[in-house]
Amino acid sequence: MSEASVQLDPDSVVPTYRQIVDQIRLHIDQGALSSGDSLPSVRSLATQLGIHFNTAAEAYRELAEEGWIELNHGKRAVVRAARSVPALKTVEAEGLRQRLRNLVAEMRLKGIADKTIEWDVMTTLQR
Repeated sequence: MSEASVQLDPDSVVPTYRQIVDQIRLHIDQGALSSGDSLPSVRSLATQLGIHFNTAAEAYRELAEEGWIELNHGKRAVVRAARSVPALKTVEAEGLRQRLRNLVAEMRLKGIADKTIEWDVMTTLQR
């Protein structure tokens, strides 16, 4: 996962496990991680990021529950094929919209102008 590394923001209001989930999901979406790619072991990820083992395990469990990765006991986590990612439920979509609204609010509180936020969203969608 060299080009698809995870960077934690200790000042973020977003929980550590969620930062990991969001970044790995983004790496998959942007093609930095592809179907069949192996992720670091839970222990290795925890060591690399300087976090507790359980936090890394929680992130991987969440990604597996969402259908992004496969977890097999005793083996590394592997990125699932795009076609095997389950369809998004309405309640999940609303949860994502709420997270986006929270992120925009956080960006505004940190002094980022609406035009800059809009630009960031548009350039992200074009990737």
